Amino acid sequence: MTSFVIEADGGSRGNPGPAGYGAVVKDAADGQVLVETAEAIGAQTNNVAEYRGLIAGLQSLLALAGDGAVVEVRMDSKLVIEQMAGRWKIKNEGLRPLALEAGALARRLRITWQWIPREKNKDADRLANEAMDAAAKGRPWQPSGSAGTGSARTGSAGTGSVGTGSTAAGFARTGSVPADSVGTGSTAAGPSEARELGLSDASAAEVSGRPATAAAPLAAQDSLLDLIDADAVSSGQDVSSEQDVSSGQAAASGTAGTGWRAPTTVATSLLLLRHGETPLSVERRFSGLGDPELTPNGIAQAEAAAARLSREPYGIQVVVSSPLKRARATAEIVAARLGLEVVVEEGLREADFGDWEGHTFTEIQRRWPDALAAWLADPSAAPPGGESFGVAARRVQATGDRLVERYEGRTVLAVSHVTPIKMLLQSALLAPLAALYRMHLDLAALSLIEYYADGPAVVKAFNDTSHLR
Repeated sequence: MTSFVIEADGGSRGNPGPAGYGAVVKDAADGQVLVETAEAIGAQTNNVAEYRGLIAGLQSLLALAGDGAVVEVRMDSKLVIEQMAGRWKIKNEGLRPLALEAGALARRLRITWQWIPREKNKDADRLANEAMDAAAKGRPWQPSGSAGTGSARTGSAGTGSVGTGSTAAGFARTGSVPADSVGTGSTAAGPSEARELGLSDASAAEVSGRPATAAAPLAAQDSLLDLIDADAVSSGQDVSSEQDVSSGQAAASGTAGTGWRAPTTVATSLLLLRHGETPLSVERRFSGLGDPELTPNGIAQAEAAAARLSREPYGIQVVVSSPLKRARATAEIVAARLGLEVVVEEGLREADFGDWEGHTFTEIQRRWPDALAAWLADPSAAPPGGESFGVAARRVQATGDRLVERYEGRTVLAVSHVTPIKMLLQSALLAPLAALYRMHLDLAALSLIEYYADGPAVVKAFNDTSHLR
């Protein structure tokens, strides 16, 4: 498998003062420089510039190689490396938005974080200084033509750009496909398959074959949750302030928290519970933003889930829920058993099915045949008066990112609906949005995603209904 190295740096002449960053993407096998990028960013601190360099490097690699690429990120900023690996807390609120942006990019890759001495980060340091020198002369940064490694370059990014025109021979620049432009070839076979897509509370039937899962850590796993203690780091301490600690430090652990090795930090565990049965799900009707109550059977399903989740090893610390009644009621039953309050998250609501709300598939096929065919074929197509899966996915992903950041290192139960849960799973698997058409999710089913600060999200369970048997 092709693997890469990102070297990134940032600097400030004054701290704060005129600042710039530089980043370089290399082939890990031979050190060939594939992308260089740099930019002056006005008056900023060293740490802001370092984070901006990291973000530019991650964006460059994603533009070059796409999601799921294997990469070692090297920086001489101990602060940024330790914070991104989850071993040091972010105490400076000014850095938090940058760390969140970098973390969202990192979760799309398979990353090892590695601190290196400043003298081994010369390429990125050179680029940052070139950008600051150019800005001092009132000019944008332009590539100097010196890679600094003895390896041939195939191109370089322009000022502030990321990887534009910078692909090396043998690498197709795939980049990231917008959420609502994926899957135009994923047309359902016909009414029976479409009714069983599981894309709404209209219910769904299981697609043949086992669902795809991300590779799991090799450590033994005895339950839905993988309870792994954080590795000790060489310093064993947090930092007291957001200062430049990049020089004179021992190297951070290079252990990668990917699905191929044991993770380096305790996971943020997101347990996903679909709500219980409603009258519309019994009748196989589309149920989006409508607000039906749980049936008696739906209440029993929620109680069965509550009994399971109140036992070891789950240790749920937070319960969040969609604002819709069927999810809130399910969440409240579980939370009462756990002695917790329910936190309502608007972004966990079901997709809006517009004019199709409350109709069966057959009724929709008769009244809106063309709109239905488009919706089944393309996640960017919306029901009349409703929202597309592409639009819903952006809302759901933003909500998921907030939950992972807010409850870092904790176990969170999120009670939601079939579409948002599938979208979180699809994103964790780095799958295209059209994968929604190939998942089935039962009522009151449990799924589990674990998020690691050093990069990956790992799907540990999918559509588990053992508590209902």
